[in-house]
Amino acid sequence: MSQTWLRIGLVARGAGVSADTIRYYEKRKLLPRSPRSEGGFRLFPDDTIQRVRFIKQAQEMGFSLDEVRTLLTGGDAGACRQMRDLLRGKLEQTTERIRSLQEFKRTLTRHLQTCEDELGTKGAAAKCPVIIGIGRAAKQEVRR
Repeated sequence: MSQTWLRIGLVARGAGVSADTIRYYEKRKLLPRSPRSEGGFRLFPDDTIQRVRFIKQAQEMGFSLDEVRTLLTGGDAGACRQMRDLLRGKLEQTTERIRSLQEFKRTLTRHLQTCEDELGTKGAAAKCPVIIGIGRAAKQEVRR
């Protein structure tokens, strides 16, 4: 069975990325160096589309391109251990981000309640306590 070769535009469209992304991935060695046609166009095997989709999905899961390169090296026991370690690290990072977002949510909820209370008691004469508080904090920061 012969290999089907695709030009960069077809690979990009098939993977849902730009041609610049394909070039960048090739430069970062996430894709094998592409041969050129007689006209100088990059040619990629048709399985490149799946590889690019994998890279994008891994990035969406929070993996860096260096980590993705590690994931692309294969599936032996060593790679499995690397994957396990990467996943543990991502899980710890995600847990910390969730903790941080929960704290941010609590802060937003407090600020919202403060605004609701101010508007409810003073109506049109209300002065935004959140903006006033931020202004005070900024002034204190400048004094330091």
